Amino acid sequence: MTKFKLAVFCFLIVLAGNVKSQSEVEELLGDTTIIVTADTNLPISTEFLDEQSKQAFADDSPIVKMLDSLFQITYFNDSLRVFDTTVLNRYGYDALEIPNFSDSIYRVRIQNLDRETPIPLVFNNHVKDFINLYSIRKRGLTSRMLGLSYVYFPMFEELLDRYNIPLEMKYLAMVESALNPTAGSHMGAKGLWQFMYGTGKVYNLKVTSLVDDRFDPYKSTEAACQHMLDLYNIYEDWFLVLAAYNAGAGNVNRAIRRAGGVKDYWAIWQYLPRETRGYVPAFIAVNYVMNYSAEHNLYPVHPGMIMVGTDTVTVSEPLSFYQLNEMLGIPMADLRFFNPQFKGDIIPASKENPYILRIPNGFIGSYLNNEQELYAYKTKKGIEKETILAEVKKVSDRTVHTVRRGENLGLIANKYRVSVKQLQSWNNMRSTKLQVGQKLVVFSSGTPVNQPGETPVARSTQSVFHSVKGGETLGLIASKYKCSVTDLREWNNIKGSTINIGQKLRVYPPEQQASSQASSNGKYITYTVKSGDTLWDIARKYDGVTVEQIKKMNNLNSKSQIKPGQKLRIASVT
Repeated sequence: MTKFKLAVFCFLIVLAGNVKSQSEVEELLGDTTIIVTADTNLPISTEFLDEQSKQAFADDSPIVKMLDSLFQITYFNDSLRVFDTTVLNRYGYDALEIPNFSDSIYRVRIQNLDRETPIPLVFNNHVKDFINLYSIRKRGLTSRMLGLSYVYFPMFEELLDRYNIPLEMKYLAMVESALNPTAGSHMGAKGLWQFMYGTGKVYNLKVTSLVDDRFDPYKSTEAACQHMLDLYNIYEDWFLVLAAYNAGAGNVNRAIRRAGGVKDYWAIWQYLPRETRGYVPAFIAVNYVMNYSAEHNLYPVHPGMIMVGTDTVTVSEPLSFYQLNEMLGIPMADLRFFNPQFKGDIIPASKENPYILRIPNGFIGSYLNNEQELYAYKTKKGIEKETILAEVKKVSDRTVHTVRRGENLGLIANKYRVSVKQLQSWNNMRSTKLQVGQKLVVFSSGTPVNQPGETPVARSTQSVFHSVKGGETLGLIASKYKCSVTDLREWNNIKGSTINIGQKLRVYPPEQQASSQASSNGKYITYTVKSGDTLWDIARKYDGVTVEQIKKMNNLNSKSQIKPGQKLRIASVT
């Protein structure tokens, strides 16, 4: 950019204070390309006056707060040449140039992306607002997200492909957490996929005072895939899946009812919570900006050690970060950032339940050569093996016992000082017969510490809907499905205890109960499809029946269409 253009631009910024309309500003600017610093957060463009008035749409948004959290990550390194901008800059932009495009160009580009995905991508003003957020106002942070995508996208795509979910759903994590592995929201959601405690528990993400699996990249990604698949089986619409992922199925169901039963995101948009209204537009905008980053003169900032400077080791005995810090010299900041799932600086590992630890590459050899000495090392902080074991036992006394030859339930119960009845209850056993090699869950204290009074139950990852009957309370329904009232509230976004007759409550039944309901001893009823019916509508008519069960009983796949008059077999639930 010439000095003359820069001077003209600065003059126009001052002059704009006396210009009353956007059209007058555009007339003054003409085709001038705007140049500002790469990390500016200011909405400078040919529509900068409008943009300033729009700042409120996103400044208090969780989406923006997650982007801003990337400032806290100190590992980025824009000097590493893995991402060579001389190669990536296909359009010959100046270093600080910020391109701006017309709506027609945005629309064509998004149509091109739409042709390659089953997710119906569209362009509108809501999407444009978020394109400006990522490509103009927060472009420096968007470059950081681009860098982090090289770390996490290969894993995301592997698991999404395994669950047959559109690969574009990887952009959901960008909206949720801006790919910040230590992200946490004011509502209590954690990790890359922002799982709440209750939802994480449904998908086997363990949370204790020492470990929070929601921060584990691999475990949380697999849980997110399972959750997305469950939501798709309910709504059969990926935008509604996104909305339900963010706001919960209860809020989406209420919005659908208020919109007259229409299952379309844009039709129910005005009835969704304010935060969720920006969720799908942000998803489309992220998809666009990630695919057209070069067109916007955006390039990835190298995530430094996060990408190429760490590796994993297996920990098979209790270990504290202080032992790793004092004996091997691994910085505490690195241990905590790369392993946020260990909340108390303690890894409660055992040979039966090992954990994965991520450390800088330079310490891998030292760890492997001194692993046994590490476990026995006494730190200056006084955290010795006995202390760690005591902490582990205090927080979670859950162990898995492998049945050996000659053992029976009585011997195992005596070993752990629990009763045979408790062993049977924890493992859903009706008889006392055992097999060599069988795995038994045991709580040494007699009951799970984190859920006092509750019996741990293996739950189905497929949700069903319970229709509230006269006289039923949350307590009675919780008893029926062997869950807690708190579980019911979290699954359905219920704050109080009031429920209404006919209200549909989402529940995750115990695995055995779900299995028996699905099979129903081979009995089934025949349902005739009516005009306007969807599989979700039909499943809701029958307690305990899911979309997936209907598909299996009728040999339907994700592309199958049902027609009025068609006969479907529905599992008979007694």
